[in-house]
Amino acid sequence: MSSGNHLYTTYKTISQKAADIYYASAVLGWDQETYMPPKGAEARGRQLATLASQAHELLTSDSYGKLLADLSKMEGLDDTEKNNVRLSAEDYERNKKLSPEFVEELSKQTSECFNAWIAARKQNDYSVFAPSLAKMIALKRKQADLYGFKAHPYDALLDEYEKGATVAMLDPLFEGIKQQLPILLNKIKAVQQVSNDCFHRNYPKQQQWDFSIDVLKRMGFDFEAGRQDYSEHPFTTSFAPDDVRITTRVSEDNFASMLWSCIHEGGHGLYEQGLPAEHYGLPLGAAASLGIHESQSRFWENCIGRGMGFWKYFYPQLQQYFPKQLADIKAEDIFKASNRVEPSLIRTEADELTYHFHVMIRYEIEKALIEGSLDPAGIPAKWSELYKHYLGIKPTDDKTGALQDVHWSHGSFGYFPTYTLGSFYAAQFFHQVQKDIMGLQQQIENGEFSAMLNWLREKVHRHGRRYTSEELCAQITGKKLDPEEFFEYARQKYKVVYGIDA
Repeated sequence: MSSGNHLYTTYKTISQKAADIYYASAVLGWDQETYMPPKGAEARGRQLATLASQAHELLTSDSYGKLLADLSKMEGLDDTEKNNVRLSAEDYERNKKLSPEFVEELSKQTSECFNAWIAARKQNDYSVFAPSLAKMIALKRKQADLYGFKAHPYDALLDEYEKGATVAMLDPLFEGIKQQLPILLNKIKAVQQVSNDCFHRNYPKQQQWDFSIDVLKRMGFDFEAGRQDYSEHPFTTSFAPDDVRITTRVSEDNFASMLWSCIHEGGHGLYEQGLPAEHYGLPLGAAASLGIHESQSRFWENCIGRGMGFWKYFYPQLQQYFPKQLADIKAEDIFKASNRVEPSLIRTEADELTYHFHVMIRYEIEKALIEGSLDPAGIPAKWSELYKHYLGIKPTDDKTGALQDVHWSHGSFGYFPTYTLGSFYAAQFFHQVQKDIMGLQQQIENGEFSAMLNWLREKVHRHGRRYTSEELCAQITGKKLDPEEFFEYARQKYKVVYGIDA
């Protein structure tokens, strides 16, 4: 064995050992959000903090840094090995800026904050969550300072989820949304609203669950390498490509709530199951970015799940589960209901168009919190102000307002913009896959998704973190992210749904 191979093997061993610790903590985190009894919160917080600190110490040790430096200068590594080392060296420099003590403190605060969020949701009272959230925001501002930034402290946190993303890049993107979407929204307002009554009938929980499993299996989600459970807020987590967990929630008087959550999280899950297992614990075994991850969930949820082709196949099956509820409904009715555009309070249940205003509101609040121009105590008032401004509605309580998302309790500041980026990437990828696969629409109508999933595996999943989002997009579609692709996709879809001149 050459010295190069020996050093690379040592690097791989250390990286995968840290991954073992990280994924062990991820199992505990999944359990915390699904099955853990309430009294286990304090001990679980300690356990997660210990594991986070141990993994951080492994990946920030001086010996690991020297190993990466030696490998970076070494000749004889192949392209795959060079990319793993390059990305790990970037991660090392970033991680090194945070002390083990800070990582442990942040992990403990995350557990405390999450449990405070759960309690506040149950009591429908933001004030129960506010003290823990204020501590979390203080830590995230400190984290931004430790990472360092050139223009805005929020940039340092954005980079964790979407490499290279900045306020200077996102502000124009959201400005474009403010200019473009209202044109389409005003045309929709001027015509008769489509009905979504078919979603708001009584749909028993178990039948909803069974249908969701049918959909996930048909999409290609491997239940030998994953499972679905219930949680307060739907999410996806992975411990390896062969062990991917997704969660959902159910409302018996709103079938759409579970349906879109399952398809959305199923898209995330398929990405995780498609990552190369041979790079477990290494950069090329991880997702490209949160924006690309969201592109996979939004691709399946919106481009596929809300398409007429999807319902041509799945509607007869849905009727078998709910013959009485759907006796007077046709496939076209449920297709239109799936794409009803109407301002609403809950982000996860919003339509494709107004959804981006939900994201923009959170983006503006996060920027203000991190730069210090908004006090955490003022979030509910600011939330109401922005919802009134952008969507013309105001939350009726804290649960439909500032308590609806789990992200801030996890300390995930900088995550929300990736939802809009993901939707835009999804539209661009969907345009491309229709050009690349002959007869794709007919395949969808027949419930045949394997060719499309294989396309995603080949074009997106197998690359891991080898490329940035923009590089990957350019490689797949021949150009970088082009927001006009999304706007054109939306115009064509809603022309059909509402019969408007788009």
